[in-house]
Amino acid sequence: MDIIKVNDITKNFNGFTAVNRVSFNISEGEIFGILGPNGAGKTTIISMLSTILRPTSGSGKVMGFDIKKERDNVRKTIGIVFQDTSLDDQLTGRENLDFHGRLYGVPSKKRESRIKEVLKLVDLEDKADNIVKGYSGGMKRRLEIARGLIHHPKILFLDEPTLGLDPQTRRRLWEYIKQLNKNEKMTIIITTHYMEEADFLCNRIAIIDHGKIIALNKPEKLKEVLGGDLIILDVTESERLAKYIRKEKYVKGIKLFDRKINITVSNGNKLIPKIIEFAKKRKIEVNSVMLKQPSLEDVFIHYTGRTIREEIPDGKAIMKQRMRMRGH
Repeated sequence: MDIIKVNDITKNFNGFTAVNRVSFNISEGEIFGILGPNGAGKTTIISMLSTILRPTSGSGKVMGFDIKKERDNVRKTIGIVFQDTSLDDQLTGRENLDFHGRLYGVPSKKRESRIKEVLKLVDLEDKADNIVKGYSGGMKRRLEIARGLIHHPKILFLDEPTLGLDPQTRRRLWEYIKQLNKNEKMTIIITTHYMEEADFLCNRIAIIDHGKIIALNKPEKLKEVLGGDLIILDVTESERLAKYIRKEKYVKGIKLFDRKINITVSNGNKLIPKIIEFAKKRKIEVNSVMLKQPSLEDVFIHYTGRTIREEIPDGKAIMKQRMRMRGH
């Protein structure tokens, strides 16, 4: 069942198009990723779906509620963790959760039990009565996730949830997100510019650039666009090996670079021993072998011609967009 439906949604800021006719559906229980560089439109999409911003045109439904006409109903069904921290660092973790529960009208007894549940879920039980100012970055992100869950939302939006965290803390947070999805049966929408994060967490990924979706599929399907794994061999006679091996059924493509030969295949891990044995039988010495499996970074480069870390053009327009968003 589709829990979110988006059709041709667009957002303009005084002539600058931040999101350009984007359409997608998200199934119940799915972890859906929106992947792209800074300024690509990820946060704007989340802001429209969570009713913080009104779309310029197009339509969207969250849990069957129209994001333009039924904003209050949408807000009751979702939790959201913003890119920038919004905790009160003068309160304890428990007090932050209690305050948020009161805002959502969670009854006192239910609120107390729910606070215990979410603190346990994000492993902050022993830090619950500490002032948030003394929390680490990872602890603050976990508390913000707990706060977003206090009212039992059906859908959780995570906008750049691990931005600025160290790799170890980031990986730990990924595990919490997976656990949330499994144990709470929750639909989760994540925006990120970390390729490995999207690959690890998401059932499907929409890659967005310049406000448009340029690819949308399961991670493994996106990588298949590139044709398969790449086995790179440094050999004594690359031309002779290429001549023999290009006839093998498992070879999808071959490129020669002096002593090196690049062979495109499927299931590269399993085929490496077979290829080495193939060369050995023909008395071709293999000096080194490397397996390069397609990554989402490769997919992004394939579609855009640049890495996700490169700055997108028109930085002034992007800055103006963000300033206008803060004013809404």
